[in-house]
Amino acid sequence: MKQIKDFDVLGKRVLVRCDFNVPIDDSGTILDDFRMIKTLPTIQYLLLHDAKIILMSHLGEPGGSVVENLKLDNVKEKLEELLKLPVEKLSDCIGPEVANKVLAMENRQIILLENLRFHKEETDNDPVFAKELSELGDMYINDAFGDCHRTHASIAGIVQFLPHGAGLLLENEITNLQKILQYPKKPMVVLVGGKKVETKAAFIEKISTLADTVLVGGLIKKEILSEKIHFTYPEKIVGPKDNLDASDIGDDMIAIFREKILTAKTVVWNGPFGKFEDENFKKGTLEIAKAIVESKAFSVVGGGETIEFLRKEGMLDKFSHVSTGGGAMLEFLSGGKMPGLKALE
Repeated sequence: MKQIKDFDVLGKRVLVRCDFNVPIDDSGTILDDFRMIKTLPTIQYLLLHDAKIILMSHLGEPGGSVVENLKLDNVKEKLEELLKLPVEKLSDCIGPEVANKVLAMENRQIILLENLRFHKEETDNDPVFAKELSELGDMYINDAFGDCHRTHASIAGIVQFLPHGAGLLLENEITNLQKILQYPKKPMVVLVGGKKVETKAAFIEKISTLADTVLVGGLIKKEILSEKIHFTYPEKIVGPKDNLDASDIGDDMIAIFREKILTAKTVVWNGPFGKFEDENFKKGTLEIAKAIVESKAFSVVGGGETIEFLRKEGMLDKFSHVSTGGGAMLEFLSGGKMPGLKALE
C-alpha cells in the first residue's frame, strides 16, 4: 500500500477522501470536531508540499437527495477555523462547474466538495460516478478510516481510475490497530458496551481468540443469557449477572472490571456502559475509563459515543490510540472485509 509521502504532490490536484461525518444537531451545527482534527496532519502535509487540495466527504444519510442541514457549509467553516486558512466549498461534487473550479486551482488552495451522498451513486459504488469524481484529481488519497468498511464509489470504486495511496490518518490507524492483531501484549482485555448488539457479537466472537478477557455491558449479556448469541469461548466473557436493563453497571461489577483492567497490558474499548449521557448513570463508564488510564496498558478506544464521553471528561489524550472508526475499527480487528483498504493494495 502506497503512502501519501510516496507521491510528488507539488502542483498536483490531490483528491482526498476525508471522514467529516461528524455529530450535528438539527440545524447542522457541529457538536464534535474530533474526526476533522484527526485529518489535519494530511491536509497540512499537502499544504507544506504546495499541492492543490480537493477534500470530499459524506455527512449523515441523505439517501441520494439534497438535505439542507446535511450540506457541508458548517464543515467548511470549521475547517477554516481549524486551519486558519480559507476553504472554498462548492455546491456539488461533480459536474461542469465543479470541474472548471478545480482546473483553475492554485497551489495550496483548498476546495471542499458538497456531500457525496447527495448522489445515490456514491453508496451504489457506481463506476460512472466514481470516474467523474476521479477526473477532478491527479491522484487519490484515502484518509477516511471510518468509512473503509464500506464499498462506496469514493472509497472503493475510484481507485481504478487514479494513482492512489493512504493519508497520514489512515496510516496511523493501520499501524496502531495491527499492534493488537499481530503482537498484543498480554493479558489483553477487551471491553464492549453500548448498542448495535449484532455487530458487536460478531466482533466478540473473533476477538475472543486473541483476548484473555472480554468485559461486556448489560445489553450484550442479556442476549447471551437469552441464548440468542453463542460464543466459542464463553468462559472469557464477563458481564453483569442481574439488572441487565439497568441504566449503569453497579459497584460490584465496577470492582470486577477494575480488577481485570488493572492487570492488563493491552486494552481495547468500544461502547459506553449504561446511559452515560445522564449524570446519574455515568459512573460505570467513568470508572472504566479511569481504570484503563491507571493500568498504563497500551490502550485503544473507538466508537462515537465512547469518544464523545471521553472528550467531555477531558480524558481523550490519556489513551494510546483513539480510533476515528467505530464500525470500521471493529471490522478491522475482526479480520473482516475492509474494501477501502483492499482497494489501496
